[in-house]
Amino acid sequence: MEPFKYHVYVCNQQKPEGVPGCAAHGSEKVIDCLRKEIMKNGLGDTVQITTCGSIGLCERGPNMVVYPEGIWYSGLTVENVSEIVTEHFKSGKVVERLVNTDVSAVRAEIDTNKKRMMAAFKAQDEAGVLPDELNQRIRGFQISRVILSAVELDIFSAVDSGASAAEVAKKLDIDSRATEMFLNALVSLNLLEKKDASFYNTPISSRYFVEGAPDDSRASLMHTVHLWGRWSTLTECIGKGTSVTYKDMVDRGDEWTVPFIAAMHKSATARAPQVIRTVGLEKVSKMLDVGGGSGAYSIAAARANESLRAEVFDLPTVIPIAQKHIDEAGLSDRVTTRAGDMRKDDFGIGFDLVFISAICHMNSPEENVELLEKSFKALSENGRVVIQDFILKDDKTSPPTAALFALNMLVGTRGGSSYSEAEYTGWLKKTGFEDIKLIRLPGPTALIIGRK
Repeated sequence: MEPFKYHVYVCNQQKPEGVPGCAAHGSEKVIDCLRKEIMKNGLGDTVQITTCGSIGLCERGPNMVVYPEGIWYSGLTVENVSEIVTEHFKSGKVVERLVNTDVSAVRAEIDTNKKRMMAAFKAQDEAGVLPDELNQRIRGFQISRVILSAVELDIFSAVDSGASAAEVAKKLDIDSRATEMFLNALVSLNLLEKKDASFYNTPISSRYFVEGAPDDSRASLMHTVHLWGRWSTLTECIGKGTSVTYKDMVDRGDEWTVPFIAAMHKSATARAPQVIRTVGLEKVSKMLDVGGGSGAYSIAAARANESLRAEVFDLPTVIPIAQKHIDEAGLSDRVTTRAGDMRKDDFGIGFDLVFISAICHMNSPEENVELLEKSFKALSENGRVVIQDFILKDDKTSPPTAALFALNMLVGTRGGSSYSEAEYTGWLKKTGFEDIKLIRLPGPTALIIGRK
């Protein structure tokens, strides 16, 4: 079976520093260019691209293998990619000067590299050295901290269309020597480019990190910046069994609240249409969005059902942010807001749907039972409660994102966690809900739905 005219394998094997490999020779840029050229030439339905591990010609990467012919290209550059796409994939003419033609020599090189790799693994294992992948995970905080500091300082906006380290330092009123070291590190992470003594944003940093860019994510990423301090207390939190830095939302101030809601809004806006389609709003005329944050889900619901009216219920510090998004969406006539505290205030009555997204993980089990009791009272007969959250499998070890997020709640809340399907089902049944079903969606969160 060959569903595509060409199936292209490109090595992107990540190896320890100093070890020859395609990644070290720039395979990431080659792959990115290849994808763009395929789309540019209208070959998306003709050419399938698959990144893969080492194919054995490590010193001569980046390497590409093209099937069904079995053509092996080596030593590719970004400049070669356009030629291969137009000549080989579009016109059927192999670019001969880039092809490995001596089969026996290729096989001998692969065998030599394989033996060398196995010998290195054996020596590492016998010496009791940490496996490279494990060591990279352990030291992963260094890369994370570099990127977060760049976001916090707004480095990418300062680099703008190009600047020296001294110019960036002057703009931001920071140390020039340290700035140069820092910018060089960002180049090593492919988030900046360096030409002579000047630094330039890459397509990725230009798109996501520069102020005013269409997909500027800095405001939402500041929430992750703020998580750094909490996560540094993880060891102490494990000993205490709870957050050692906890503050109520109302006491955190705009410096924390605004980035937090911005982060939630960015992810919710992308996810909301799929969630709303999955839930189905055909018979819903009145919806309560508990802890609705920016109002992204209520806005998506109102857009999906023109007869629906939604109410965003959240803290007084959050409601102005939600109202701004609602006004910008032009839906203030059908999406309203109400300030309140879900732990203290009733929700009202007569709703067809109570939507609870990214709330239950902040609560203890007892608080979630109380939340569902209030939701049950707020619903009309046959009304539904829809919970969206990180929902663990019953052994609580997966999905991995949910298991790690439980620790995010340990360092950030008094009694929150990620909870399992069995726990949610138990709470829903205890509070009177029936027809309970779990719906897993692409991505880190799932839905669990109960009917009154």
